[in-house]
Amino acid sequence: METIQYIGEHLLPGQLGQFSLFAGFTGSLLAAFAWFMATQRRAMPEASSWNRIGKIAYLLHSLGILTVIGLIFFMMINRYFEYQYVQAHVSEDLPMKYIFSAFWEGQEGSFLLWMFWHIVLGLILILRPGKFTAPVMSLLSLVQVFIGSMILGVYLGFGEEPFKLGSNPLLLLRDTVQAPIFANANYVSLLQGTGLNPLLQNYWMTIHPPTLFLGFASTTIPFCFAAAGLWIKDYKGWLKPVMPWALFSGAILGLGILMGGAWAYEALTFGGYW
Repeated sequence: METIQYIGEHLLPGQLGQFSLFAGFTGSLLAAFAWFMATQRRAMPEASSWNRIGKIAYLLHSLGILTVIGLIFFMMINRYFEYQYVQAHVSEDLPMKYIFSAFWEGQEGSFLLWMFWHIVLGLILILRPGKFTAPVMSLLSLVQVFIGSMILGVYLGFGEEPFKLGSNPLLLLRDTVQAPIFANANYVSLLQGTGLNPLLQNYWMTIHPPTLFLGFASTTIPFCFAAAGLWIKDYKGWLKPVMPWALFSGAILGLGILMGGAWAYEALTFGGYW
């Protein structure tokens, strides 16, 4: 069967994104392992080397995920509808101010937003090193591994129905949907985007999700400190450094709930606060 040579597809952003996605996932795995070793051998001279590897791996992870986010925004701004995620959340008439909203409207974008905030908080922890940095960063990197697995979109196993791990936001539409339109070599010129749900075309959709996901991400830090205290058998030492993080998490989550209530009252016509 002759392979169709498609016209107008922009394949490079997707290819760069796939590479960056797997680089970011690998970086989080390596970071989790390196800081695990640094924690286990914290009393030995080699701990500093493992710490250095952990920092480099986390920076690789951060660069990979930030590149994926940047490329998806680039594809959305340029309306590359040949990509499934872009076609599902952007349309030609969608105002530019709602591109951010369209990005985290989908599950994959929400996971990337969650990982973005973990990256920011992790870099803050790295820049303020202490006794708990290695075990906390090992656990935070492991959390990134699990969230990152949700956007890999790889198939595991063999046979007629292999298990699919995650949903990849960088797949071409023709790789996810079977339709007669893909028999046309110039199908890209015929595509139209679904666009953002009209109920979500509101400034609250731009500011509420990132605030709420910052709250979600920040609650991971107190958990990591508590688990790190159990890990290194310092059952009280983690309480002092964790307090600012716990207060910050409570404040941001509270703000997110207030913003969500105001959004529901204004935009969703609930007749009162949600």
